Amino acid sequence: MSKKKEIHIPAEAQLNPENYINREISTIQFNQRVLALAQDESIPLLERVKFLAIVANNIDEFFMVRVAGYLEKLQVGITTARPDGLTPAQVMSAIRQHITALLADMQETRRMLLRELKQEGIVFLPMVELNEAENRALRDYFYEQVYPVLTPLAADHARPFPFISNLSMNLGVYVRREYTDDDLEFVRIKIPEVLPRLVNLGKVMMRYGAPNDKNYQDHFVFIEDLTAYNLDLLFPGMEIVECHPFRVIRNADIDYENERDSLDISTLIEDSLKERRFGSVVRLTVNRSISASMLNRLIEELEVDINRDVYLMDGMLGLANLFELMAVNRPDLKYPPYVPKMPEILTMGMNIFDVIRQQDILLHHPYESFLAVEEFFRTAATDPTVIAIKATLYRVGKNSPIVQALMEARENDKQVAVLVELKARFDEENNLEWARAMEHQGVHVTYGVEKLQVKTHAKIALVVRKEGDELRRYVHLGSGNYNSTTARLYSDVGLLTANRDLADDASRLFNRLTGYAPDTEYKRLLVAPEYLHPSLSDLIDGEIQAAKEGKFARLILKMNQLEEDVMIMKLYEASQAGVKINLIVRGLCCLRPGVAGLSENIKVRSILGRYLEHTRIYYFHNAPPDQRVYAGSADMMRRNLYNRVETVFPIIDPRWQRKAMRILATDLRANIFTWRLEADKEYHRIIPQKDDLLIESQWIFMQEPAGLDVEIPTWEEC
Repeated sequence: MSKKKEIHIPAEAQLNPENYINREISTIQFNQRVLALAQDESIPLLERVKFLAIVANNIDEFFMVRVAGYLEKLQVGITTARPDGLTPAQVMSAIRQHITALLADMQETRRMLLRELKQEGIVFLPMVELNEAENRALRDYFYEQVYPVLTPLAADHARPFPFISNLSMNLGVYVRREYTDDDLEFVRIKIPEVLPRLVNLGKVMMRYGAPNDKNYQDHFVFIEDLTAYNLDLLFPGMEIVECHPFRVIRNADIDYENERDSLDISTLIEDSLKERRFGSVVRLTVNRSISASMLNRLIEELEVDINRDVYLMDGMLGLANLFELMAVNRPDLKYPPYVPKMPEILTMGMNIFDVIRQQDILLHHPYESFLAVEEFFRTAATDPTVIAIKATLYRVGKNSPIVQALMEARENDKQVAVLVELKARFDEENNLEWARAMEHQGVHVTYGVEKLQVKTHAKIALVVRKEGDELRRYVHLGSGNYNSTTARLYSDVGLLTANRDLADDASRLFNRLTGYAPDTEYKRLLVAPEYLHPSLSDLIDGEIQAAKEGKFARLILKMNQLEEDVMIMKLYEASQAGVKINLIVRGLCCLRPGVAGLSENIKVRSILGRYLEHTRIYYFHNAPPDQRVYAGSADMMRRNLYNRVETVFPIIDPRWQRKAMRILATDLRANIFTWRLEADKEYHRIIPQKDDLLIESQWIFMQEPAGLDVEIPTWEEC
């Protein structure tokens, strides 16, 4: 049974700058690996463009949250350091150094991709290279479709400098009256988000151009270039002296730690979302060609530090907008369509609850269809024997079949209770809309846990069914969100079960979430924030003890990110005891492997690919058979272990344990799109040797969701 306890860490395992990698630098290294996919010619061209856009989006969020947090520390004079030994000022300096190099690499990658796109007939045209007919058509398009929604905002003695919204694309313009030597006047033009960044010249020519034989399909111009080229329509009687694009990123992290007691959480979210728009500027990006006069004006008005917050670019700003190119109808330049498989037992026409009653089902998404999870909710909504449904919702997406099923269940007079996490960063508004829609339908909606100012990140659903004279409970537990869109893009595992112990724990957890039960204990589930951390420590201690007794001991831990101090120290202790440890960590990793006398028994690899690696699977070789393999919602991060409600669940059935082990075995044998973190704190891409069997784990899972039918490789083979 899960219980609270103190975790003992020996003094020799304490963290310091030699054995702890800075979190922010590790995050940037992760994005460098994603950028490597954009540069990989074995990947379809438009998918490579998408990877570049993903990196750009990641870096934007990195500034909005992580960099913003360090700027706040600087402002209040915090000088304390994490185990990496870096003060906030030193972290900011290191971030700038690494980000500057990454941004330059991104621009070079963009130029390379645009050259390759041009060879494939997808062309970006500078306005100055267009002929008279093309310019005329684009001018007509601009006048009818763009001009009406533009609002030039002048800044002078009578009009204050306009507010620059987060992530917006802007033009800074200097104008003066024609034929005079008057002073320059500054005007800001915001490019509205409602307009596409990429203007399709083919569509423009079809509507506004004269008929000709030229093929304009998949030819584009950037809307900011189009706007700059037609500024005379906005400023009649004025001379356009100069025009430069600029882009601003603001602090978008909402602090929920000091929630206002006078507000309920939904009101707090609404107020905080409004405040987010006005966060302080943390990054100003401009083209290197900008004049010193205009740059200084922006620096002064936006109150940024030129040496810390300003980034000069050689090329396109806002690379995340290249996502728009995925709308181009060129299937030959994209990944082939993939149809997830449905487990055979779920295709036999049986009621899904009858199937689950007979056996657990372990799903591996997106290789196995998320429709199975949706069917779990849909059947519960309409099955006359179902009397209650409970679920946690973290990121549900815009069009959610699961939320629709929950509301339908309420229409069918079933008791429905849902905990909606309104504090899911950047999904707050969407979650609030769904929460209110469900409340309007009569669903019992709660937003948090009594006296626990933490996010509910657990992915769990409980269905109560009256079968004859007894009540039977069915549970879904997962590592991923109840989001039908991301379930096609993220790799995750989910368990459908009627196991009595897990059902009991699920009932206890929901009572804890919706009522008053601070001393709740659990039989099988490892639940954060109370029990997960000590339970994982106990399991690692079991391997340490086995190694000390001369037994073979091994840990295999697959997760998104590894950063929490005590877990890292515990892994170092295990390595020193002789435990062989394999860590499969997609993103940031603060542990330093391969250091003699400390972590020589730890190997770290990172796998990327078509799908976002989101699965968490934890294997403990010497644990009792029914506690040997776990999966769940939590990474080994401080936020997951201390500041969130998380569920990590045992995979008890031997056949599904075998499936989980095959997934791990496939990942450990992968040598395509795989990197190793070495003792030098750098990631080195695995390059298969001439006679090596090429193993791309995600491609293998697409053929067989369980992966290779092989044993776990030895630690030395990994």
